[in-house]
This record gives sequence, structure tokens and C-alpha cells, in this order.
Amino acid sequence: MSQTIDRLERIRDCTSVTLAQDNPEVREDDCLVRAAQQGDRVSFGRLYERYARMVHGVLLAKVPAGEVDDLTQDVFVRALRGLSSLRDTSRFGGWLATIARNLANDFHRHSVPEEALGDESEDCDSSLPQVRTDDDYGARVLEEIRGLPEAYRETLILRLVEGMTGPEIAARTGLTAGSVRVNLHRGMQQLREKLKTQSGSQPEREAL
Repeated sequence: MSQTIDRLERIRDCTSVTLAQDNPEVREDDCLVRAAQQGDRVSFGRLYERYARMVHGVLLAKVPAGEVDDLTQDVFVRALRGLSSLRDTSRFGGWLATIARNLANDFHRHSVPEEALGDESEDCDSSLPQVRTDDDYGARVLEEIRGLPEAYRETLILRLVEGMTGPEIAARTGLTAGSVRVNLHRGMQQLREKLKTQSGSQPEREAL
């Protein structure tokens, strides 16, 4: 009973702090992280709800689509185990994104032959059959995105596939708003050029 009361008080404290700050979402995340570090699984569950799309998008930029859901769960398991080591709780998003990127790198080290690691396009192609078959255009766009430089690839997938806004991407990944804008702008330019080259027509303009 006392644990339940403590949990409710921590969530109440997070809410009251949130209302007093200029950036409510960031401040609430900070409170949730600190509560989760004290063993509050409900708070960690709320962090999962907030950050699952971001983690999913980071992984989708790097690993075959069929592996992403399981690896997303693995990222949060690793995060839960290592949460006590996070000193700056305001950097939770960037820390979590780093775990996702490292896990993706581990996946490739353990599952892709060494001689194939240098051929990025081959790796991207190998995942395409696992993309939704009822959306040929979406599968094609994903294929082209995954052929872009890594910074653009990750940001575009978060925007176009996961449906996150620019400010959300910045808040979740720890990137600056300026970096996100640049990555989206340059990435969309390159994506349009690739699609135009492939089909002779530009994709529908996406609001950034």
C-alpha cells in the first residue's frame, strides 16, 4: 500500500513540476526518469509509450524491418537495466537513441558476414521483402531512404514513417532543433532526387 502511495505522489510531483515549466514535456520526462530510477515501473512504462516510436525509427534506419519490433523491446530492456547509470536525466532521449544505435550495430556484427558489412545498399535491399507488401510506394520510399547518409536516413524515417514532427524528433533524440531541420531539409532534397531519377516524377511534398 505504501509503495502505491509513493508512486502516486511521484507522479503527482511530476505533474506539478510540469505545469510550472516552459517545456512541460521535457520536464515531465525528467521526473518520470527519476521516478523510474527509484524502481517505479509505471513511470518507466510511460517513458516506453513516449519513446517507442523514436526507438523503432532509429532501428528501422539500420536493421531489417522484420527485426525491428523485437530489437525495440531489447532496447528498453537494456535501458531499464542501465537506467541507474544515467546521471543527467534530462538526456534520457539521446541516451536511449544511443542504446538503439549500438544494439543495431551489434545486430549487424553478429548476423551479417564480414564481407557484406561494407555494402550498405545490399543490407538495405535484404530487408525489403519484410516491408508491407500492400504499399508498394511506401516500400519503395523506405528503400530509397535507407540508401541515404545515416543522419538523413534516421531523421527522415522518424518523420515520414513514424510520423513524428521535427520538434518531437529533437526532443526525443537529443538532437538540436537546427540539426533536425537541416537533416530533414537535405534528406528530403536527396530523397526527391532519388525518386525523380527512378520514376521521372517527384514524391508528394511532405510538410516538415
